[in-house]
Amino acid sequence: MKKRSVAGVIVLSIVTFGIYALYWHVATKSEMNETGADIPTAWLLLVPIANLYWIWKWCGGIEYITKEKMTAPVAFLLHAFLPLIGMAILQDTMNKAIDRGLPGRVELPVARVA
Repeated sequence: MKKRSVAGVIVLSIVTFGIYALYWHVATKSEMNETGADIPTAWLLLVPIANLYWIWKWCGGIEYITKEKMTAPVAFLLHAFLPLIGMAILQDTMNKAIDRGLPGRVELPVARVA
């Protein structure tokens, strides 16, 4: 996964009138799926009611990559009731998960040549 600036996510979402927020969701979905999360296609964001299901699964991806330090219901509530602040908190949570180590990735020791 890619670490992103929390302020950058908020500022770009405001400046682009929410277009960056859609890109952010799709990009983070792909990155979470690479680590083993199970989030369906982002095209569901365009379908009423199905977009709620998609966001729920995306929040499940947050729960997966944070190793349950942020649960899906908490992520969903942040996403639903505090859109910009919730995005900031979720991005910060993702950045911390990256620092701790993501599931499904094994860090191999680097061999040193003398």
